[in-house]
Amino acid sequence: MPETDVAVVGAGAAGLSLAHRLAGRVPGLRTPSVVLVDAPPGPLRPPPRTWCYWAAGPGRFDAAVRAEWRRLRVRPPAGAPVEGDIGPLRYRMIRSDDFERLVLRDLARSPNVRRLESTAEAVEDVPGGAHVHLRDMDGRARVLSARWVFDSRPSGSLPAARTTLLQHFHGWFVRTARSVFDPAAVELMDFRTPQPAHGLSFGYVLPIGPCEALVEYTEFSPRTLAPDRYEAAVRHYADEVLRLGERQVLATETGVIPMTDAPIPRWSGASVFRIGAAGGATRPATGYTFAGLQRQTRAVADALRRGRRPVPPAVYPVRSRAMDAVLLRALDSGRADGPELFSHLFARVPMARLLRFLDGDTRLYEDVSIGLRTPVGPMLRSALELPRLPRRPFDLPASPHPPTPPATSPPCARDSSAPPLPPTETA
Repeated sequence: MPETDVAVVGAGAAGLSLAHRLAGRVPGLRTPSVVLVDAPPGPLRPPPRTWCYWAAGPGRFDAAVRAEWRRLRVRPPAGAPVEGDIGPLRYRMIRSDDFERLVLRDLARSPNVRRLESTAEAVEDVPGGAHVHLRDMDGRARVLSARWVFDSRPSGSLPAARTTLLQHFHGWFVRTARSVFDPAAVELMDFRTPQPAHGLSFGYVLPIGPCEALVEYTEFSPRTLAPDRYEAAVRHYADEVLRLGERQVLATETGVIPMTDAPIPRWSGASVFRIGAAGGATRPATGYTFAGLQRQTRAVADALRRGRRPVPPAVYPVRSRAMDAVLLRALDSGRADGPELFSHLFARVPMARLLRFLDGDTRLYEDVSIGLRTPVGPMLRSALELPRLPRRPFDLPASPHPPTPPATSPPCARDSSAPPLPPTETA
């Protein structure tokens, strides 16, 4: 007999979300036993991260939301910015440490979920279930038997793809000496950054208050940068574009997200499944993952409670993934000018509708309408050549680790209405 009905390997956003959805009893439905395998403190645990998504109305994890906005702004390389109200949606920001505290607090009170700090070395599919081979903190090997295993650990490589770009970014949490940020609007894509020879770049600003924000530099390109180039890019954006003036850098974060048209497998055995980014929850055209993995883990939890085979569903429809493949090819080939394309889309399509499109929540006529507002010639040419392109494997690079820059000025006076940002580790 298995030691547990469900083993969840990895305690990132996907693993914690699934465990949270399975915690406690639901009248009339099953209550599976759950073991959440969390890596012990050390290099296998990711540093604090920021997750953003958009949603209407209340949500399951609202208590972990650090800030939310109703207005988004996109700035073309030159000319007036495009700004819009996304109501009834809200653009929400969650810090991973806040999310973890909320979920672990609830799991500690759950009678059917147990958290185990151990390193998962391998997951083995066996008749009638699976074995998770573990290594305890004292070096002792042990095996956890489960009927179902859900593995959220990132893979070091991707399946073969026709196109793979990387969304790689580096950001500063800053506090300025004067009020420079607009707390009512997110700078979603600011294309006033120097553009790379291959791909595109933009600035990204999440204002927590008039003196505090997360300021990031982001690239879509085939390769990551040297650590010092990330620091230089963020410094240029903060000083030369935003002109923040005196500022204090409280913390940094860095990440790499694959943007690929590769089909991501959602299972690796009869009883072993992959969830979250490892299970295809990332939208290829944007890199957003949090909302997608919530839909995925909600469906898995519902299947488990109803006694059905809990295969994680595809997060995005086939039509959305096909359109993403065309967009990635047009950007990678250089046929489409990225800053012009995105600026034009946000100027011509209502922002709330465009966000629903990016979530795969639009109808066919809406998709066609949005597609006609892209450069039709380059998109059509890219679509026609896709079937002839070979698929090639892609090894993911290690996440770059730029040094945390020193504080460069006294902190802003505490006139911000938002709470101060806590220090975090370098990503």
